[in-house]
Amino acid sequence: MGSVSNVRTGLRQIAGPMIGVCAIVYFGFHVVHGDRGLLTYVQLKKGIAETLPVLEEARIRREQLANRVRLLHPSNLDLDMLEERARIMLNYGYVDDVVILYEGEPDT
Repeated sequence: MGSVSNVRTGLRQIAGPMIGVCAIVYFGFHVVHGDRGLLTYVQLKKGIAETLPVLEEARIRREQLANRVRLLHPSNLDLDMLEERARIMLNYGYVDDVVILYEGEPDT
């Protein structure tokens, strides 16, 4: 009986530290590999760096479109812009115009 008692005592003495080590390993793993871990942070930073040029391009395109809309506003109507839009929308052209057809979306 003495040896069984020694084994139980030994298990009780190492059970607490083993649980602590397991908890440290568990939380350490999730600090690195978890949903909000270090690897995810690095991937998000990389993704942000890759999409910043796309954002800047979209911002420039938006400013160009806003400028074109501003030129068609009734308070300061640009007649050249009005004529351009009317010709595009009504599919009209002058007799001496050269028409080049291409596939794809038209530039608005």
